[in-house]
Amino acid sequence: MNVELRFFATFRQAVGTKVVEREYDDGTTVGDVLRELEAEYDGLDGQLVENGGLRPHINVLKSGREVLHLDGMETELADGDSLSIFPPVAGGRR
Repeated sequence: MNVELRFFATFRQAVGTKVVEREYDDGTTVGDVLRELEAEYDGLDGQLVENGGLRPHINVLKSGREVLHLDGMETELADGDSLSIFPPVAGGRR
């Protein structure tokens, strides 16, 4: 199945591009993809997964829906899905 991976802010810098198209086997989960990305890109190592779950303050959307409101790391992907990965947001007014 084909999945579009979208990276934002510092994660985009770590990967070197905004969008990556990947082929995955049926039954692949969000957790499978995030662990694979950490292993592949040095700049993502330890940034996505913590103690088997999604790191705090990381936002991951499967085709526009927050995975924490689905099945979290166990959310299965389907052909044509997009996975958008956002780093923690900091800043604001002081």
